[in-house]
Amino acid sequence: MRLFPRTDFPQLDVTRLGIAAIAVTAIFVGAQLVAVARTNPAVRADVAAPPEIAVLLRHACYDCHSHETAWPWYSRVAPVSWFIVYDVEEGRRALDFSAWGTYDRAQRAKLLRESADEIAEGEMAPWYYRLVHPDARLTAAEQEAIRAWCAARSARLGD
Repeated sequence: MRLFPRTDFPQLDVTRLGIAAIAVTAIFVGAQLVAVARTNPAVRADVAAPPEIAVLLRHACYDCHSHETAWPWYSRVAPVSWFIVYDVEEGRRALDFSAWGTYDRAQRAKLLRESADEIAEGEMAPWYYRLVHPDARLTAAEQEAIRAWCAARSARLGD
């Protein structure tokens, strides 16, 4: 049994650790120079929804699926900013409520049907978005209300 702690552990190479810390810091600072465009173009034609549905869409969907994105402070810090801008661009490309009036009848019906399916499958909003945006977490009843509205509106528009 030893009375004193072991002293034959390998020594930490402080020089290498310091160089690694400087390199990581330099990469992080350099990444801030890679600017990404956080844009909110003008709303062309918003989707017409009943007031109770419009409120839910704004809370849970508009950050990625409209031109009314609320850009949080961390959307200005790379590399997180790169992922956020990418997600918003992808969301707008898939479905853009701010450009709703530019879609023809068939596109609207298809988008509403796909939205109803994704909500029913629990794919919207993505888990990582809900993790940092607790106000975007919808109850089962709220999800069902949006899903039912999308399905009914899609059926009215025809496929």
